[in-house]
Amino acid sequence: MLKVGIIGVGTVGTSVAEILRDNADVISARAGVDIVVKSGVVKNLNKDRGLDISITDNVDDILNDDEIDIVVELMGGVEEAFEVVKRALGAGKAVVTANKALLAYHRYELQDIAKDIAFEYEAAVAGGIPIITALRDGLSANHIESIMGIMNGTCNYMMTEMTNNGVSYDAILKESQELGYAEADPTFDVGGFDAAHKLLILASIAYGIDAKPEDILIEGIDNVRSEDIAFAKEFGYAIKLLGIAKKDGNEVELRVHAALISQDEMIAKIDGVMNGISVVGDKVGETLYYGAGAGGDATASAVVANIIDIARSGKSTPMLGFDKPMEGSQLVLKPTANIESKYYLRINVSDKTGVLARITKIFEEHNISVETMLQRKSTDTSANLLISTHIAKESDIQSMIDEIEGLEFVNARPVMIRIV
Repeated sequence: MLKVGIIGVGTVGTSVAEILRDNADVISARAGVDIVVKSGVVKNLNKDRGLDISITDNVDDILNDDEIDIVVELMGGVEEAFEVVKRALGAGKAVVTANKALLAYHRYELQDIAKDIAFEYEAAVAGGIPIITALRDGLSANHIESIMGIMNGTCNYMMTEMTNNGVSYDAILKESQELGYAEADPTFDVGGFDAAHKLLILASIAYGIDAKPEDILIEGIDNVRSEDIAFAKEFGYAIKLLGIAKKDGNEVELRVHAALISQDEMIAKIDGVMNGISVVGDKVGETLYYGAGAGGDATASAVVANIIDIARSGKSTPMLGFDKPMEGSQLVLKPTANIESKYYLRINVSDKTGVLARITKIFEEHNISVETMLQRKSTDTSANLLISTHIAKESDIQSMIDEIEGLEFVNARPVMIRIV
């Protein structure tokens, strides 16, 4: 019998305990051994969780318990969780975590500490979608050319409602908070940070890139408005918050941002709170993974799958899937300023003569070629210029936006969305 201790018996932790209890017969058959939850750590001992397990508010009760074989870390946060996981590994206990923030900052350190001790984290990226297993094991024969995906269900739900039902950004953000999809402070989701943590984990498996969130381009959906969605629809695009990892020679682009993507792409068709991730391998071509990216049961399903894997083998392959440096240590992170893309801009200007000519001249001076340009009335005295470009360099676009923002007839900083 394997005994499990859960540190953080919240929504996901409760679901893990319930799955191990309710599906004990099939889990035992697949794992080859009975698996039971012995105890859990909570902050509030007075809250009834409906579970027949020992509950404590002291993490030492699990870490110092020699009977517990597997520690499931669901406490969240970074540094405190890091210390707890280090102690669990130091005690020889296998670890399963769903903590993407922990891995975004400490994944390489934890791989070094874990060595042959099982350390699994499928639930840290895209909830119930087995993308870690697919990338680390199923596609291990491939050089990974690109990863692109919808990795945050909250943002995807908001963009779907704004696109399909014309709901305003402020209204759908409030609704998402009421539904529990977004926190009272929604910055982690709508600012792109949640998706960035997940992208960094995937990029480590694919490319061996040791980057932190501060090293990569991270933007959210907080500047997207109805005018942008209308433009996207008119030209055959959908707007999604995407995490993108792409190999270009010996450089790897890592970026998270809202993007206009062709409506013909499968990723563009993924709506609501669902997640979808496209991975392109040099031998297999494109593979697509779709499913529930969050929620207690979906995330817990991935946690329990990891527990079963550990029960079967007793130890893990290297946590990130490789023993020696990937690609001969030749891959480096591409500087954000050097990223190239097509771009869409919304520029709110005073509605008077000479404005369009001046804007066009500035595009030319920054070596940026315009593909389409529309003018839409905003108020009685202002208009929105909606512009898409041919491929341009990030540094050139940012420099141009800075210059345009300072013009006397420009009413606000231009909004820019990249086109994938």
